[in-house]
Amino acid sequence: MSWRSEQIWIELIPGSRKGSNFVWVFILFFGSLEFLLVGISSYLSRNLISFFPQGIVMTFYGISGLFISLYLLSMLLWNVGGGYDQFDKKRGVICLFRWVFPGRNRRIFLRFFIKDIRSIRIEVKEGFYTHRVLYMDIRGQKAIPLTRTDEILTPIEIEKRAVELASFLCVPIEVL
Repeated sequence: MSWRSEQIWIELIPGSRKGSNFVWVFILFFGSLEFLLVGISSYLSRNLISFFPQGIVMTFYGISGLFISLYLLSMLLWNVGGGYDQFDKKRGVICLFRWVFPGRNRRIFLRFFIKDIRSIRIEVKEGFYTHRVLYMDIRGQKAIPLTRTDEILTPIEIEKRAVELASFLCVPIEVL
């Protein structure tokens, strides 16, 4: 999702709050809860649910699955990786903001001048796991990714985003 005018372009970054992540947390939590109940029912020698009791291994799987699902749920609640990119031609500044795990450095806030941008770069890696990433190449800095590396974009989508951003910022495009 993004908002755009002639002078300002704000692009919201969803981070870990994707529909598929919510589905995986739900499946993992209830699946591991069932494993835990099977293990407990085996320990108590009672059939709490309709599965054949398996013992301590099922309890281990249940507890580890609960911890993993709590970890994923905390990522969703804290919106790790979420934030925004703001391109302001009026002030000549680019602001990149991201949320990370709680702690001393919970917020990442980067600010650059538009005049320091050398190019918008598209990097394509073909092979078994093909991915395309959009970078902003800044003088004196490393290239900063503008799309997530796990985001699957078609060649047309990545080119369209690169062309729109490069024309908005009046910078060239590089393809690697």
